[in-house]
Parts: sequence; structure tokens; C-alpha cells
Amino acid sequence: MDLLIYNSLTRKKEVFKPIHEGQVTMYVCGPTVYDFPHIGHAKSYISFDIIVRYLRYLGYKVRYVQNITDVGHLLDSGEDRILKGAQKEHVEPMELVEKYTRAYFEAMDALNLLRPDISPHAAAHIPEQIEFVEKLIERKYAYIENGSVYFDVSKYPDYGKLSGRKVEDQQAGARVEVKTEKKHPADFALWKKAEPEHIMQWQSPWGKGYPGWHLECSTMSMKYLGETIDIHGGGMENQFPHHECEIAQSEALTGKPFVRYWIHNNMVLVDGVKMSKSLGNFTTITKALEQYSAEQIRFFVLQSHYRSPVDFGREAIEAAGQGLERLRGTLRNLENRVEQEKEGELISAVKNLVNEYRIKFEKEMNDDFNTPNAIGSLFDYSREINKLLLDDSINKNCFEHVAKSFRRMVEDVLGIKLTVKKEDISASPFIELLLKVRNELRGKKEWQLADLIRDEIQKNGIILEDGKEKTHWTAKK
Repeated sequence: MDLLIYNSLTRKKEVFKPIHEGQVTMYVCGPTVYDFPHIGHAKSYISFDIIVRYLRYLGYKVRYVQNITDVGHLLDSGEDRILKGAQKEHVEPMELVEKYTRAYFEAMDALNLLRPDISPHAAAHIPEQIEFVEKLIERKYAYIENGSVYFDVSKYPDYGKLSGRKVEDQQAGARVEVKTEKKHPADFALWKKAEPEHIMQWQSPWGKGYPGWHLECSTMSMKYLGETIDIHGGGMENQFPHHECEIAQSEALTGKPFVRYWIHNNMVLVDGVKMSKSLGNFTTITKALEQYSAEQIRFFVLQSHYRSPVDFGREAIEAAGQGLERLRGTLRNLENRVEQEKEGELISAVKNLVNEYRIKFEKEMNDDFNTPNAIGSLFDYSREINKLLLDDSINKNCFEHVAKSFRRMVEDVLGIKLTVKKEDISASPFIELLLKVRNELRGKKEWQLADLIRDEIQKNGIILEDGKEKTHWTAKK
């Protein structure tokens, strides 16, 4: 089955074919580290974590780069987010950066996200960015005005091809700082002149200044992944102007396509309104983890498609937790049966069942990483497994085979830990002994005592199922 990816550039699903067979280069816009990460970040980076995991599941060697923006990300007012945050907390800008970079990675680790292969910092790549700008000036795509350097969008006819916006429709002040020194309102800063009081500034051929936000990602992407990359990801809110500007400056520099597949994730809503720091309706990941488990949050995010918005609320997350426990209970019961049964041959019916649901799971994931439908197939698989658990003829090897396939899809691809508590398994010899005594009592028709043992076992979180030949037990969720 081919992997289909919805390409934001062409606005359609396309068969994924990387530049180099068996290898994938992937760049995702990372956080601007001026505050604690929130649930919106969780949705975004969990979405891309799934993409990396699934590509590796398919056998691709993925080089995953996710930057850290620590300079140059300007607010609509023209203020630098890092500087504003540093002034608010009365610390040095790089002190702020270190604090929130650590907070970001701690939150991502808690949510079981794979670390990027490379996490480059914008401030550590100033020489490369200056060189990038110099080349654009040489190629007449950029011009210098009063110590700042701007990209001339009139020289790049394809500007707007990602977002669908036309240059002539853009008015001064629309998400860009109004500057009379620019030739056109849509022209964007590659390098900004720094005023004397500006703390973060570097020497350049055009005087002291700092890089533009859009420039950072193009520079670092090219440095670590090459002039054309397979996948570039980010939030839908970054399509314009950020990603549009990345395309323009990158393709103007190289004359080559910058990205083959653009992937954009949708946002988190709160009561139908976008979650954001500016609106004050955000929940930090740390605070969310005080109320819910990391697996529960992750499962909640994956129950919506990455291109769909998701409304963050207690009821939805609690419902996700209940669904997660169903899957966890299935694996727990599988592991218990592995402990109870004897070795045996792998039965063809079991092999067929495992293969059937592997194919169903992959079919959904191959359809633009459709995690909601993939999870649906896992619930179907769980029901079939529960039927299997009642079959006296199934041996240890069969249950191990099923458990391995289940773990591979849920844990390796979806990144959801389904940890079986050690006490569940360690208690199994005692449960088996009690069941043996109960069966002997039933054989002697001492029903009252047999029922007493059953009731006491079930009070302690164990469910008993009497089969034709023996009694099976499973742990409650």
C-alpha cells in the first residue's frame, strides 16, 4: 500500500516518494522559547511525532530536524518575543531561552515524544544566515534600506503559492510591521537593524542587527537537510507569512524546489475558540499533567486527525482516558494469559488475525496518517482479542504473538505506553492456586465455598470466565 500525504502546497493527497529511496529528510518549525509550552504545542508536536514514528515503522531512515527559535520572532507590534519575555521576567534573553528550552523538552519527554535528531538554535547560526542574505542581495532578490535587508517579493512571481494569497491583495499592516522604507508592504525582513538599546544584536555587513524569523528556518533546514527536503511541517497558522516567506527566499537562492511535501496541523480550541497565549485561554502541559496522565493527553490528541481542530475539555479527555483503559486492559489480559499458558505452535488462525489487523491499521495510517481511524481498528482488534482470550486451545506462543503486534501498533507507532503493572503478573501464581481449589470444590459440588472464593477474587479486581475445560481470569481495567 502506498503512503498518501496531504500536501498543503498542491492541496491534495499525493503518493509519498522521498528524494532518496529509503531515506526521509523532515524539518518542523519548533517553539519560540519565551514561555511554558501549552496543549496547543502538544497537539502540534505529537502530530509530527506520529509521522516520524510511522515513517520509521515503514522502514525509512528519517533525519528529523526541529529548530529552537531564540531570536527574531517578532510580534505584530515589532517587538521580539524573546526580548519582551526577558524584560517581563527581568532576566537576560539567553537566560530566558535556557529556562524555557528545558521546560519544552521536559514537557515533550513527559508526553513520550521522540527527540529530534537535531535541534538547532537560531542564535547559533548567525554566520550562515548572514551568508544567506548576502547571496540573495547578489541575486537581486533583496535590497538594503537603513541597515535592514528586505526580500523583494516582486522579484519572485510564485510568492503566495502556498497560502493562495496574492501580493497585490496585501495591504500595509496586515500581519507585517508597517515600514515606509519597504518597497512593498509584503516585502519581509531578512535582517533587521538593531537600535542601540536592543540587547540581542550581531555585527553584519549592513551594521548591527539580528535575523528575521523566516530566514532562520530556511538557513537551518538547508544546513542540515539540503537545498530540497522531503517534508516540512508546522501549524496552519504558519502557512502565512512564515512558510510562504521560507519558500520565496529559499527558492530564490537555489533555483530549486524547497520542499516536496508541506504538512500543516490544525489548532486546539477551547469552547470553539483558538487556544493561545494572547487570549489567555491556554493550559500549560505541566498543569494538564497534574490532572491527566501523559498517555491520556496523547490519546486525546490522536483521536482527532492532525488536520482537524480539537476542542480541549474535561469531558473529551476523560472519554479518551476510558478508551485508553480498554486498550490497556486488553494488553494486560494478554500478558496474564502469557503467564498462564504453556508453550505451543503458532496457530494459523492467530497468524491470520494478527496479519488482518496489521493491514487494517496500516491502511488507515497510510491514508495521510489517519490516527482516529487507526485507533478505531485497534478497538476492533481488541474485541477480537477478547474473544481469543476465552479460547482454551490458544497457547502461550499465540498470545505472545498477538501481544507483540498490539504493542507495536499502540506503543511504537502511536507512542502510547501500555505498561502492564508488575503486580498483576506477579500475583498470577496465587490466583491460579485459588482457581485450582475452587475447581476442586465445584467438582465436589461444594457450590457455596466455590462461590465464596469467586466473590473474594472478584472483589480484588479479577474477572473470572468459566470455560468448558478451565476458568480464565483477567484483571479489571
